[in-house]
Amino acid sequence: MGHSLRAAALLAFVVLSVLVSLLITSVKQFGSGSTRFSNATDEEEPAALRRALDLQLRERRKEILPLLLPYDENKDGVLEEVHHFSELDQNSVLDFSLWNEVTLGSGKALRDRMGCESLMDVRAVEVLGSGYTKLVVKANLAGGQPVALKLVNEQGIDMSKCVEDFKDPQGCRELVSYKLQKEMLLLQRLRHPNVIKLKGHCSGVQGGGGVEKGRVTVILEQGTPLQMIQLLQTPWEDRFRVCLDLVRLLHFLSQSPLGSVGLLDFQPRQFVTVSGQLKLTDLDDISAEETACRTDADCTLQFLHRNFTLPCSSRGVCEDLNEKRNIYNAYRFFFTYLLPHQAPPGLTHLVDHIMNTTGELKANINQTLEAFEHILLLYKSGLHLDNLHPSILRDYTVMRDMSTSGNVEYRCWPSYSQQGCLLSVHSAREAAYICNSHSQCNSFTLTGQKTWTGRFLASFRSSFGHLVPNGASEVYVKRSKVHQPPSS
Repeated sequence: MGHSLRAAALLAFVVLSVLVSLLITSVKQFGSGSTRFSNATDEEEPAALRRALDLQLRERRKEILPLLLPYDENKDGVLEEVHHFSELDQNSVLDFSLWNEVTLGSGKALRDRMGCESLMDVRAVEVLGSGYTKLVVKANLAGGQPVALKLVNEQGIDMSKCVEDFKDPQGCRELVSYKLQKEMLLLQRLRHPNVIKLKGHCSGVQGGGGVEKGRVTVILEQGTPLQMIQLLQTPWEDRFRVCLDLVRLLHFLSQSPLGSVGLLDFQPRQFVTVSGQLKLTDLDDISAEETACRTDADCTLQFLHRNFTLPCSSRGVCEDLNEKRNIYNAYRFFFTYLLPHQAPPGLTHLVDHIMNTTGELKANINQTLEAFEHILLLYKSGLHLDNLHPSILRDYTVMRDMSTSGNVEYRCWPSYSQQGCLLSVHSAREAAYICNSHSQCNSFTLTGQKTWTGRFLASFRSSFGHLVPNGASEVYVKRSKVHQPPSS
């Protein structure tokens, strides 16, 4: 009991500590909301209000039921009957072991995940975001492990309005927390390298001695919010990676365990990067529903500057509507800004093809992914550089197992280093081609570092003071710049 109470107290402390950062906004937005909370808990709740709140809770459960349909990964689990879902068809087979994992923290699938005990001595670092329902906090667990915590926003509009309507803070907390529980189920069902990883959670236990009912904290891997302005200043290779990761995600969503999933709120703010990899972090606004239709006119995708009409299938649903919506949103929010600019000359025709087919919705997600993977293959293998003749290196003298010091740097854009010119190359031949195209360049070094594609990082400079031994690099100097010893 003491352990559980301590966990509950620490959870409350996390909520309070992060709300301090939002104090001014909360006071302006909600006025005397905190006073209303404290008064409501002391009042006897009218039976009519409780029935209305129970109806809302049942509606939330109905939204979650489709996520409990079993799929291959859970075929070894034991399904249990849960009697409090009065809406259930008794002949339905639902994965209630997964529901218990989310609500109670039970089940073997979560034994290696974080629970309430992981939140001991948690340190809130900063508020990453707040909305109507949730608060997202950047935090460090004991030992310094970075995580992101999602909690019910006690000062949010959803919670405030619910308490105003039903005068039941605990019941409202349970109602609002269903969005977090639904998101946990979605993270379970939609596990993919480009979806944020669910590391664990801490939930209230009905009738137990654990965290207060309705208190839910979701523990996620910590990512860096996607900043498009910063991304536009990065090398093409990194921008291509973001687009490739996005297409791989959309390909998975087109045939996910839930069916074809559409991202309804498709914005860069819904994504983060973890060690350079793009990940979808907010699953609030997704839909796996198919749009019913009678004619093609019922299947119109409307965007700000374009409309598309898709065929109505013989089954009476719009064909691939979620998939096509995802593709066009990827085109207008990501590809347009990230793909064409400074694409390698040998790949521009392939990039242009992707831009045309996605911008006009002429390709499905399978064809789009194939086009991206083809570009990746060419880029990693250097096959797009076939027009670079090997003789380009004849103008350079190579010093192996050496690096330089006393460098006179120059800047190029975009570079992996703000202090000089550090670029990705497939080989010394490509580096020589780049050096020849820079008027300031007289030498370059192939370092031992590689990018995510396996390409080398090469540093380019105007001159250097002297050579130093380094078994992981090679220095290439233009022959006209190599010091010639005086003749005797």
